[in-house]
Amino acid sequence: MGPQAFRSSGDLLADRRFDYAMAAKADGDLTAAADLLVQALEIAPHWAAGWFTLGEVEMARGDHGAAATAFRQALDRDPTDMFGVQLMLARLGEVGAAEAMTPAYVTALYEDYAPRFEQALREGLAYRGPEILLEAVARARAALGRPLNFDRMLDLGCGTGLAGEVFAPIASTIDGVDLSGRMVEIARRKGIYGRLAVGDLAAHLAALPDASADLVVAADVFIYCAALAPILAEAGRVLSPGGLCAFTVETHDGDGVILGAGLRYAHAAPVLREALAAGGLRPLVFEPATTRREAGQPVPGWLVVAIRG
Repeated sequence: MGPQAFRSSGDLLADRRFDYAMAAKADGDLTAAADLLVQALEIAPHWAAGWFTLGEVEMARGDHGAAATAFRQALDRDPTDMFGVQLMLARLGEVGAAEAMTPAYVTALYEDYAPRFEQALREGLAYRGPEILLEAVARARAALGRPLNFDRMLDLGCGTGLAGEVFAPIASTIDGVDLSGRMVEIARRKGIYGRLAVGDLAAHLAALPDASADLVVAADVFIYCAALAPILAEAGRVLSPGGLCAFTVETHDGDGVILGAGLRYAHAAPVLREALAAGGLRPLVFEPATTRREAGQPVPGWLVVAIRG
């Protein structure tokens, strides 16, 4: 289900039916779970989280029509879509995958996730995106015959500051932006950032002056962005000549951009090369890499370091 917050209907009886439904679901009785959720929604028909959960249960039962109906009821009650309804509809083929990820969903997800984010990522998923990026940036600078230091780094989707911590020894100033205020607050406490902003990374980039950074880093951030060309175009504009843009993405064996089972975007290599070209960025490092493991298996991806000019 979506973010932990906002689950209560505001009605004790409806919440109790919900709890019974979750117990039935845990026991594998999806029919009982669906019936109990319907009862809860008869009491609290305006409860977006309840409709979303009913959609999940119907989807698990294999009734995609009933699932789509429930998800649309949830979306009607929460047009901002903090629960990720459109992502579920995309999995059902009801909407296009490229339009499915909403800022409200990503914000709500990480507002809830913030306190346990680093432990879950580092220990649970063996995450090492920032370290992989730093090593690749070091190789790129060495190939250019330039020292490994930067005056102005921009950390896109900075989260709690994992990338900032890794890059701090080689960057004089690091600025960051993230959709989640709770994540940004944790990053701020580390004392490694110059300026931190809460907001959409594309809009943040668009407001920055030309040539105002010499390193742009996006560690596992573009997995929440379907269209990378507009973002990389702004990143290229913000970079000074010779500046570097370093990022990781997840990938797949097919073409284009898909929404994976983990509700994250995966980009095929040709899409990335086209997006880089649109930003006036030339790849120096473009190689397979994995930044995390899920269910014990490495998640396939690309590691990219590109230069402006």
